[in-house]
Amino acid sequence: MAVAITMFIGGCGPKPVIEQSKKKPIGDLTTPTIVVGLKRWQKVVQCQGELRADEMVAIGMRVAGRVAKVHVDLGDRVSAGDPLVSLDPEEFQLLVAQAEAQLAQTRSAVGLSPDAAVESLNPENSPPVRQERAVWNETKSSLERAAQLRKQNAIADGEYDLIAVAERVAEARYASALNGTREKLALIGVRQAELSLARQRLADAVVKAPFDGFIQQRAVAPGAYVTVGAPLLSMVRTNPLWFRGTLPERVAGELREGLSIRVNLQSSKEPIDATITRVSPALDSQSRSLVFEARIENSDNQFRTGLFAEAEVVLDPEAQLIVVPSAAVTQFAGAEKVWKVIDGISSQHEIIAGATRDGFVEVIEGLVVGDVLLADGENGRVARIIAPTDSLPKDDATTKPVHAMIDSLSPVPEG
Repeated sequence: MAVAITMFIGGCGPKPVIEQSKKKPIGDLTTPTIVVGLKRWQKVVQCQGELRADEMVAIGMRVAGRVAKVHVDLGDRVSAGDPLVSLDPEEFQLLVAQAEAQLAQTRSAVGLSPDAAVESLNPENSPPVRQERAVWNETKSSLERAAQLRKQNAIADGEYDLIAVAERVAEARYASALNGTREKLALIGVRQAELSLARQRLADAVVKAPFDGFIQQRAVAPGAYVTVGAPLLSMVRTNPLWFRGTLPERVAGELREGLSIRVNLQSSKEPIDATITRVSPALDSQSRSLVFEARIENSDNQFRTGLFAEAEVVLDPEAQLIVVPSAAVTQFAGAEKVWKVIDGISSQHEIIAGATRDGFVEVIEGLVVGDVLLADGENGRVARIIAPTDSLPKDDATTKPVHAMIDSLSPVPEG
């Protein structure tokens, strides 16, 4: 019965009094504290990407034919103009010889010597034209004599008409010869173009490297018949290389050319410092990210194309941010927390941390300037905070709590 009365009284009595009597008394904790303040801290955003070649090209033939020789293999270093693949030149050489013979034939038809320039020939001086002009001159003289004889009634009108017709025919043949010569001169230009094309096809039977670089892939062997444009080799230029990465839309407005970037490769112990030189004018509509590129010098070919890389982009090297020592932050179940002192009592608060560098942590959310934290988060607990007297100057040791300002700590090294 007594037990039942006690439970009844406990359930109906003043709740605040009962709860307060069950609370554990808050003890004292002597530990250093810090006051949150702004510090010069480079605003850095991290991203991922890869190294890309400066130039990459699939090389094919401009003419079809049978491969006679492949001059390079996988990984070979070549210079611009070096031969890569050669076709059997016999057919192309025959085409050149044919074009040369046709050109010589056309030149000789108008009386041009092999070394004479086409511009040096006046159509009036070509043999066919001179011949027809002589005939025409003869018929004109005959017509003039016939006209004199006609005045003297020495010839009949019908005979005179025949001489006049012959003069007009000679004139027409002269005009035709002149036009034919001009046509042949134009044909010489056609034959010259055909010869140039045949010589070009002969030169194209050997494909050459378009730039300095390396052979990335070989897909042809001697004896194979290749068609126009079929890929035979692929080449890359690896100096410089380009780191291509993406940044989310929330920082796209701050991304610009000239920003510093630090690239980290798994195959390199030291990070690579570079500068952003290319920024896409538009965001990707699906990923809502902005593509950028940074130039990386690779004169010694230390780095390979296609390597995965992580990078840190310095958006603002002069940014003032909230930064706290790493020791003040604890982690539990994937969350970062600090012990904040409010009205002299410490309690745990969750924060969103950013980059960690040189023993300090950037705080993105959860703290404001002026907040007081326990300097050592691992030893934190709910307690009344008393600053250690040995951390204060002697004249203030017994009258003030210790609040070590962040700005009084060692400066954070940049980068």
